[in-house]
Amino acid sequence: MTAPSGVAGRIAAAFIDSKLTPLAILASLALGVWAVVMLPREEEPQIIVPMIDVSVELPGASPTEVEQRVSRPIEQWLWEIPGVEYLYSTSQSGRAMVVVRFLVGQNEEQALVRLSQKLAAHATDLPPGASVPLVQARSIDDVPVMALTLWGAGYDDAQLRAIGRQLQESLKELPEVSETTVIGGRPRQINIDIDPARLASRGIDPLRIQQALESANVRLPAGQVVSANRAWILEGGRWIDSVDGIQNLTLVSRDGAPLRLSDVASVDDGSGEPTSYVMQHPTPGQAFPAVTLSIAKRKGANAIALTRAIDSRIEALRGHLLPRDLEVSTTRNYGETASHKSNELLWHMLLAVVSVAVLVWLGLGRRESLVVLAAIPVTLALTLFVFSLYGYTLNRITLFALIFSIGILVDDAIVVVENIVRHTRAMTPGTSLTAVAIAAVNEVGNPTILATLAVVAAILPMAFVGGLMGPYMRPIPVGASAAMVFSLLIAFVVTPWAAVRLLG
Repeated sequence: MTAPSGVAGRIAAAFIDSKLTPLAILASLALGVWAVVMLPREEEPQIIVPMIDVSVELPGASPTEVEQRVSRPIEQWLWEIPGVEYLYSTSQSGRAMVVVRFLVGQNEEQALVRLSQKLAAHATDLPPGASVPLVQARSIDDVPVMALTLWGAGYDDAQLRAIGRQLQESLKELPEVSETTVIGGRPRQINIDIDPARLASRGIDPLRIQQALESANVRLPAGQVVSANRAWILEGGRWIDSVDGIQNLTLVSRDGAPLRLSDVASVDDGSGEPTSYVMQHPTPGQAFPAVTLSIAKRKGANAIALTRAIDSRIEALRGHLLPRDLEVSTTRNYGETASHKSNELLWHMLLAVVSVAVLVWLGLGRRESLVVLAAIPVTLALTLFVFSLYGYTLNRITLFALIFSIGILVDDAIVVVENIVRHTRAMTPGTSLTAVAIAAVNEVGNPTILATLAVVAAILPMAFVGGLMGPYMRPIPVGASAAMVFSLLIAFVVTPWAAVRLLG
């Protein structure tokens, strides 16, 4: 047998009888399984678009003055930051709000640092009386992945909010939880109702009550005592920790008799005014007050794993922090919907693989279809591993890229298998099937390489599209190009190896 002259023939000759070939196949499949298990699953790709809100207070200023003295100067300073795409400012009485959006793909942390440094450098240029700029970053991860609604017969909105606060503190202990927000309900509030007549009869100003509350609810360091190589920190004052402590607060002392707050006002441990309302309608015609707890995930966290961890924590808190007669309804579960849609796409990808195998079976034969079928899962597994290296997630775009790739990644294997079959039908008795397979691969190697690179050259430029659509659609050219390159290598490595063992 003469040595093959082409690159494809030399690759096939090196791996067609090598013991490393089946190990490479198993390793590729293992990497693909690992990628499917470890990749976070989402409905849509995560597009990094750094957005930052900058707010400045200027009490007493009119909207026109705020615009001229605060909004416009801040816009001019922020335009100097590299990577800023657009600015949007709002000026109102006593307050300016500037929304900064950076170019797609900019590093969020670096953008925030550059913006903060720019504002700090111009802090002295703000008008007198203006507050320090408040900088707040916005991210796509701020969108809640799960919402839990607490409701039940016999619970009012104040009780529900108190339970929601306790549940919020418990869920914050989960490592992948980023931000939690309690919506609805009346917050706990100590109400002091001053009696004007009794206050006037004692000759006390209402500001005295405020001053007494502030001075009584403070603890300050009062020095330290050092003895025997030990130091004791001394503090003076105390914290008000009960309603009785507020009622017994001494306002003034006259003729040796203290005047307490309860003498001029009534103190009630009640609830404040709600800022938002939530109602639960389990059936038509029924309505119960409710409180919703929204949970956002950390950047890069797996939404499915987080929502399952939250469900487990809720079950663990039943009968302990959460009463058993309290209903906890899941009104939003991003992890469940993402899992359902990704599993549906994986199922359709499996159907596409089977459809391609059946089509090859009808065109070439049963054994030939098995040879082609052996190349598909290895190619998809390696492509999934590339997605994990790039930091992609399993979403409708990445899975669509895989489904789209199935139709073109089998071309190389089909060409190689068809040529091997043609050579085997014309081979003379006693000729080695291995030699025939290597010769067949060597014969079609260069055209196959050229055709594959032509497809990659046509698809890959899509990965360099800018704007919002660039990162959104980038998994398609990246995945398809990677699949084509892997399919080419597998057509020269795996396909001849499988053909010798299945066609013999």
